[in-house]
Amino acid sequence: MAFRHEWKHIISLSDMVILQGRLPAIMHPDPHAIDGKYEIRSLYFDDPTDKALREKLDGVNRREKFRIRYYNGDTSLIHLEKKSKTDGLCSKLSTVLQKEGAQAIVDGDYTWMRRNTDPLITEFYSKLLSQQLRPKTIVDYTRKPYLFPAGNVRVTIDYNIRTGLQCTDLLNPECVTVPAGSAPIILEIKWDAYLPDIVRDALQLGGRSVCAFSKYAACRIYG
Repeated sequence: MAFRHEWKHIISLSDMVILQGRLPAIMHPDPHAIDGKYEIRSLYFDDPTDKALREKLDGVNRREKFRIRYYNGDTSLIHLEKKSKTDGLCSKLSTVLQKEGAQAIVDGDYTWMRRNTDPLITEFYSKLLSQQLRPKTIVDYTRKPYLFPAGNVRVTIDYNIRTGLQCTDLLNPECVTVPAGSAPIILEIKWDAYLPDIVRDALQLGGRSVCAFSKYAACRIYG
């Protein structure tokens, strides 16, 4: 499992405008983006005691969470993902889910997973049973992504963060989401071994410090 560095900053709308002027001059657009952005919908899982949520809020050093995700409303490509954090470094494992399998998980039917040999699906299946992981909330947001090859740098600006409240029917287009309180704009920087100076300099914004913002936690604001 490859671990990466990750910084998050809460930024203002004016900061976002400044970065949108700077970053295209030095970074590449994400080839999967449409008009420079894409829409992300995720369904996050947690246990009956909200372990993933509590560990995030408490700043536990080693933690993980599972989610199912797709982009731009396209349910023909759905991913199961496991995000882990250890000693301040982050990693992500991902595998493709068939639409029928994703819907079955949402509906609480895990029988098809018994026969699956994918390691991540097998792990998720075991934790659905042993930890009683269940769908907790849908998280929607818009992302503007930028790439820099040296250092495998990925810079994203995430905004319009919305929560599904009590609706966890991930694939249902009628599942309404609402703003997650006063959720801010989030600048995320991820890189491998080093962060090139040219990128570091372009990201300089006065008075912005690294924070531990969680979209999942923000979207649990209403329960």
